[in-house]
Amino acid sequence: MPRPLRIAQVAPPLERVPPIAYGGTERVMYELIAELHRRGHEVTTFASGDSDVPGRLIPTLPEALRPAGITDDPSGYFLTTALAVLDRQSEFDIVHSHLEWPSLLLARALRVPTVATFHGRLDLPYSRELLASPTQAHLVAISHAQASPHPEVSWNVVHNGLSLAKAPFERRRTDALCFVGRVAPEKGIVEAIDVAKLTGRPLRIAAKVAPNGREYDYYVDVFKPALAAGGASVEFLGEISGDERDELLAESYASLMPGSWPEPFGLAAIEALACGTPLLARRVGGLMEILRDGVDGFFGDDVAELAFHVPAVARLDRKAIRESVIERFSASRMADRYVELYRRVLGTAAREGAAETEPLAETVGDARIVEIGTRKGAAPTKVG
Repeated sequence: MPRPLRIAQVAPPLERVPPIAYGGTERVMYELIAELHRRGHEVTTFASGDSDVPGRLIPTLPEALRPAGITDDPSGYFLTTALAVLDRQSEFDIVHSHLEWPSLLLARALRVPTVATFHGRLDLPYSRELLASPTQAHLVAISHAQASPHPEVSWNVVHNGLSLAKAPFERRRTDALCFVGRVAPEKGIVEAIDVAKLTGRPLRIAAKVAPNGREYDYYVDVFKPALAAGGASVEFLGEISGDERDELLAESYASLMPGSWPEPFGLAAIEALACGTPLLARRVGGLMEILRDGVDGFFGDDVAELAFHVPAVARLDRKAIRESVIERFSASRMADRYVELYRRVLGTAAREGAAETEPLAETVGDARIVEIGTRKGAAPTKVG
């Protein structure tokens, strides 16, 4: 039996772990931390002091920035987070950073092997130069689509996972559509209103509003007028809790994801599918690795095509949709793949669990992308 690993998980300072409401990176981190802890690994989380995680928590600031209402430049808090990890690096076998681009600098400074997961976009103007420079980090993308702008980079692809088995599954649903996400132009929230108008169905929107900046301007100048034009059939719920979000999804006829941006993964997609709620989405980004067209919902290239598919949603097998997504995107499967990566990085052939598969190799462009193989995890163990 391989010995437990001493693992540092490094969170951005923006949201607590787990988040109270919106916060995709932090939700995924919490699921991974909890699963690693259950397996008996010694997990230390560097995160805001209001976080609530199993294992050891090292606060990097008293309270996460967004819940505290701090909207100033957060770069200094990323720096203090990195320094806290550097000061304690001798306590760990491996460091797993979720700091996005600051992870590259942290990995270069650390003497400990480092895994760096990117949760956001990689098709940014400065990304090619940063990824071309030498790095000690073992880089992880959360979908092949996210990794594809940089085919020259040796990526490990590990899809996100959540504990989805307890998601509510309602057989009696309303005829309403729903949208869950952020009030931002790339998310397609105004297009969701247009789809609802074309189909004559009510729409319920649960979305976070930015406190300032470009997204807040979009909320005031574009979304609010579109919401008013939608009339009584469009209901804006604002940012809601996780339980409220699940109930909304479970009650809905279908969930809309009409954004045109290259979604790195799409947690809202697997959350909807876990409730047995089909998706109507654009054919973009990581959604193409989640949604099976004609099985879990339908892809459409524009508002009109998405609206066209709405009646066909009634024919889909919601129970089969739920069962498939729970199996494909579980927190346990995600943890399997990360543990395999950790042990490979540490140069050992040890593996947790009895059954495993060979690593899967896939290609994006001219580069080889390794997707860590699936295997049965060790029996969960409660520590401390």
